[in-house]
Amino acid sequence: MSATVLPAPVLPTTAMTGETRISQAAALYDRVRGAIPPIEWPIFADDAAAIEVLKRERDAIVLGHNYQTPEIFHGVSDIVGDSLALAREAARATASVIVLAGVHFMAETAKLLNPDKIVLIPDLEAGCSLAESITGADVRLLRQRYPGVPVVTYVNTSAEVKAESDICCTSGNAKKVVESLGVPEVIMIPDEYLARNIAAETHVKIIAWHGKCEVHERFTAKDIRSYRAERPDVVVLAHPECSPEVVAEADFTGSTAAMSDYVSQRRPARVVMVTECSMADNVAALNPQTEFMRPCNLCPHMKRITLAGIRRALETMTHEVKISPDIAARARRSVERMLAIV
Repeated sequence: MSATVLPAPVLPTTAMTGETRISQAAALYDRVRGAIPPIEWPIFADDAAAIEVLKRERDAIVLGHNYQTPEIFHGVSDIVGDSLALAREAARATASVIVLAGVHFMAETAKLLNPDKIVLIPDLEAGCSLAESITGADVRLLRQRYPGVPVVTYVNTSAEVKAESDICCTSGNAKKVVESLGVPEVIMIPDEYLARNIAAETHVKIIAWHGKCEVHERFTAKDIRSYRAERPDVVVLAHPECSPEVVAEADFTGSTAAMSDYVSQRRPARVVMVTECSMADNVAALNPQTEFMRPCNLCPHMKRITLAGIRRALETMTHEVKISPDIAARARRSVERMLAIV
């Protein structure tokens, strides 16, 4: 699944009076009515309406990751998808300002692919356990230990780490990227579980790092068996950042985009998505024909992004993502090598 460009709400173009604010909030609710009950919408309406006005004033777009809460994902985002899809779609956009409703490495990736645009992240503390598990110095040490072995780096990493790598990958194209190199052995960083899951699918030897996603590592094979015991007909969809034991219990394993495509195309009667909570909420809103069981492992970093934070980012034009030119050039090369394969 590529990024989805959402239709813009039809909003008044007059100044933000009390009357137009109510009108704007009502127009926005049409986008979220499948995900947010009417009684809850007033909590979000004022910020959402203000954001729409600010986007027009700043010539800005909001990119909403699949893990964002419904009021952001369905409400104020112009483009939604996984991290790479968002960055690629942003590169095609004409807006001069990009607000990344996601975590910091995603904002960096968007900046790498859009060097001439202003990229804002609403909260600088929106990090990632995977990205923080490895540094550029770690990659240099790995190269010393395994001379000549190419480094394949998951996009869930900092620009500094991407700059020390040969090529990037996503959870959806990791096997293809690994095999494209035509070598018997690669270093794959930083997600240990993703590396082990890809190793089971290819003849290429994979040297893994010890990083893990704090959301996906909490799921266990016992959890999957308990879902099936509760509802034997449930279809289990797992993210490849889960452990190999969880993947072995699942019916399908794929990226967030692939899981969303599975539901929309195959239309199963009942599913459980073994990934971050809001992902299931957002896919469920788009697929009312499917019943969702919802195991809830929240990403605390993703949840630092709020409507109020997006509004503040556009009001103050903070926090702007900046990457040193040397790191940016080398990191962009690793991302662009991946894009040439996809």
